[in-house]
Amino acid sequence: MDDRPIIIVGAGLAGLRCAGVLEEQGMPWLLLESQDGPGGRVRTDYVEGFQLDRGFQVLLTAYPSARRALDYDALDLRPFAPGAIVRLADGFQRVSDPFRRPTALLSTLRAPIGSLGDKVRVARLRRRLRRLSLPALWQRPEHTTREALAEYGFSAQMIERFWRPLFAGIQLDRTLGTSRRMFDFVVRMLADGDSALPAAGMQAIPDQLAAGLPSGRIRYGTTVVAVDRGGVWLEDGELLRGQAVVVATDGPTANRLIPAVSAPRSKRVGCLYFAAERPPVDEPYIVLNGEGTGVVSNLCVPSVIAPSYAPAGVSLVSVTVLTPPAHPQVLEGAVRDQLRGWFGRRVDTWRLLRQYDIAHAQPDQQSPALATPQRPVEIDAGIFCCGDHRDNASIDGALSSGQRTATALATALTHA
Repeated sequence: MDDRPIIIVGAGLAGLRCAGVLEEQGMPWLLLESQDGPGGRVRTDYVEGFQLDRGFQVLLTAYPSARRALDYDALDLRPFAPGAIVRLADGFQRVSDPFRRPTALLSTLRAPIGSLGDKVRVARLRRRLRRLSLPALWQRPEHTTREALAEYGFSAQMIERFWRPLFAGIQLDRTLGTSRRMFDFVVRMLADGDSALPAAGMQAIPDQLAAGLPSGRIRYGTTVVAVDRGGVWLEDGELLRGQAVVVATDGPTANRLIPAVSAPRSKRVGCLYFAAERPPVDEPYIVLNGEGTGVVSNLCVPSVIAPSYAPAGVSLVSVTVLTPPAHPQVLEGAVRDQLRGWFGRRVDTWRLLRQYDIAHAQPDQQSPALATPQRPVEIDAGIFCCGDHRDNASIDGALSSGQRTATALATALTHA
């Protein structure tokens, strides 16, 4: 039996899940990570008693791969209210899921976001997608989200005031050009479960995955600069040999290490965190920009959803921007100008805690990117690749890809 380890490059969600499944199968592995801890793009910084996720993120609890991989009770998940607050030119409008919040039915029907017919179409779409198996959902005709919304019969007002701002937040795509398969999947997940934050921040997700692994087989602060089927070269010149190599990084890094892996285009996002004496929104909703102008895509108050996100007596405000300008001071000024129109002069008292500019927040999966919903994970003999760019751009896609890769490794090495 070959006792050399399977070398996994990257301790993001895909790499951690791959290592976990290999461990369950009794296969040797070694996990290398350039950062000082696990998580990849799912990390949380702890600043002055605040929990700052590196870019606004949530866990959709209906994700099938997440349900298999994670202990939700241990994560102490805190759910958002099902629905959203939409900012329109004449103020804020609350839209709730009447199937999960029946008392909100009347106010949702009255909200000037689409017609009564549009709201009936939402109910029909929800019912139709829940009746499909997930494999069948991923086989639906592949075209853009924009084309799917037209196919479903939604009015221009409903698309502009609700669907566009909602999926600008989820898919980081104001154009609605992302694959409709991803749109259908997300709508199904929103219907089946909650959007939630772990009480300890999104970092709790990779921390939980890493805690289930033997710590001696994870090396942090270790940068891989080249790979081949026999091993990897480290930044300091060290060569590590293994029976196979898994590159479990984001798409651009995977392309650099394995040129045969196509580099996906990247979706860039900015995120600003402010400390506020009182919350601008005191309900557990995300606020969507339905005005169609300005730099702000969405806003939420994580400390309303999970009080542990901020010290007692202070609120944490998260603001997401899809096209951050080059100069941070320019972005902060533009955000404050826009939010002053939403919430008044109190915005001037908010203290900026940290500002993130994330060049690769998600792989850009514009249609027809998901014409093949799951791309091959075995790239060459002894070389494998996993990550959300091999499945779909979500936490679930990363976890699913890691599990698929471990299964493919077991098959390939058993028959080698």
